[in-house]
Parts: sequence; C-alpha cells; structure tokens
Amino acid sequence: MDPEMPLLTLDDLGVLREVEVRRDGSVLVTITPTYSGCPAMATMRDDIEHKLLDHGYTDVEIITSLTPAWSTDWISEDGRRKLRETGYSVPGPAPARTTGPVPLTLTVRPRLIDCPQCGSSNTRLTSEFGATLCKAQYRCDDCLEPFDHVKEI
Repeated sequence: MDPEMPLLTLDDLGVLREVEVRRDGSVLVTITPTYSGCPAMATMRDDIEHKLLDHGYTDVEIITSLTPAWSTDWISEDGRRKLRETGYSVPGPAPARTTGPVPLTLTVRPRLIDCPQCGSSNTRLTSEFGATLCKAQYRCDDCLEPFDHVKEI
C-alpha cells in the first residue's frame, strides 16, 4: 500500500513499474517515485522487500527509476475510483511536457475542481499544499466541506 494514501496500492498509483522473477528465483522490482524527493520511498522499498520475503523470495533487489518521470496519468482507473470513493478530487490530465525552459511563476495555475462530496464546481483553493506535497486543499462553497485534490503532475 502507498504509505501516504493507504487506500491505494503502489500498482494503483503507478509507482510499481516492473517486477521480474529471474530464473534463479531472485526478484528485481523497479519503482518510480511520485517526485524525486518523495519521503515515502524508503518505506515503499521496505514494504515491498518484506512482502516478498514473507512470500518466500530470499533474494530481492529494488531499484528506483527516475526516467520517465512519474505522472498522475499513471494512476490506474481502479486507483482513480478508490480516490473518488474516499472523497478525494481526482487529478485531470497531467500538463503536457515540452522541451526547452520551464516557465517559472509565483502563482498557482487555476484549476476547475468539482467537489467530490456534492459535485458542485463552486470550489476554491485554501492551500496549495495538503498533508503531503502531492495534494492541495480545497473547500466547496456550496456544501462547505473541505477536501483534498491530488495535483496533476
């Protein structure tokens, strides 16, 4: 499970990239962090290793791949369903990536977010950072409920 959003598996989240069981019985697992400074990566590696050891695999190697960079587009449909069912606002398509310089701005790009509780589009950003860096906090001005939005990356 994802340590920061335990409703999702690492596969749901798209962090689990590849699992290879080799002829000699060893296992190679490739994971990609949601962002390069993700503090949960050590926990993810430990959880994967312990789960494989519990299932009888004695030689486990876990590698981190930073390319291509993780994207919220990698969240599975089942993962998106789980997010919606537990009150999260699901990310839209990730911003298109282009070559060249990345424009730097000091303001947040406006998002049109529907409330996951009542469906209203009358919502507003209350904080660009929630409990984790990958979430923003919003509030619905119709039902007055706060909610987290998983940011598009």
